[in-house]
Amino acid sequence: MRRAPEVMVKITGRTKGVAHLKSHLAYITRNGELDAETEQGATLAGRSGLKDLQQRWEDDAGLDDKRRRDGSLSINIILSMPAGTDAIAVKDSARAFAIETFGDNHDYVFVQHLDDKHPHVHLTVRSLGHDGERLNPRKADLQAWRERFAGELRIRGIAAEATPRRTRGRVRKADRGAVLALRKRKITPDVDRLARKEVLSEVRGGRTAKHPWDEQIKSRQDEIRRRYLDYAAELQRSGLAADQVLARQIRQFVNDMPAVETRRHALKNELSELANTRLRSAEQGVDADQRDETRGDERTR
Repeated sequence: MRRAPEVMVKITGRTKGVAHLKSHLAYITRNGELDAETEQGATLAGRSGLKDLQQRWEDDAGLDDKRRRDGSLSINIILSMPAGTDAIAVKDSARAFAIETFGDNHDYVFVQHLDDKHPHVHLTVRSLGHDGERLNPRKADLQAWRERFAGELRIRGIAAEATPRRTRGRVRKADRGAVLALRKRKITPDVDRLARKEVLSEVRGGRTAKHPWDEQIKSRQDEIRRRYLDYAAELQRSGLAADQVLARQIRQFVNDMPAVETRRHALKNELSELANTRLRSAEQGVDADQRDETRGDERTR
């Protein structure tokens, strides 16, 4: 069963103050080098366009008297597709997605970046809506956004899917941007350090800690795979050639699903492999020393 590319719609952060907001707008426009487009369809170009945008959003922020001190001024979203996807279609789809999702109630601005192999669009949405309500997306909203973005891409002839991660056999969540940035700078994030400490304690103690959610994840994945295979069996029984071809494709899809592996499992396997590698190296070192001793004894005879 051929898989269409999966879209990515991800909240990358929230701006909490005017200075933070200005910094983010400068980042997504590369300090005015990239054109920005607003909810009104206006294009803001160059440094003057960036200053106009920053000033307007700063003025709007001043009118947001109901915002808590730690409340957000904007929500920052990235819409992305795999390398090789037509960049114009991605931008047009992002524009249509923004109009459909936020156009009636929220100010927003978006900018396309093409300096990465994955064509993507940065969309920044003002948190306070025209109706006085604040934007507060939940997990279900994100899935609905992914489906809408995928739909806009398909309208433009781009194969795209927005299937939930768990139905593709993937149980590990993507790492947060801040965590990835630290790793890129060769800095170990706290989440990695604490996880490694926990797993090392398990390995050295010869025990395995019980995590109920691990069993729940495995049970859920087993059920998903079972449903796929039940459907394949039903198709196989129909007797129609097309159904039997689809049944084979579904079975292959299940076979190609990744192993059920949480982040903790992956880390444990990584540490175990590292320990085994060191043990093999130590054993090879001992063997080499023994061979040297044997050759030395032979030379003295």
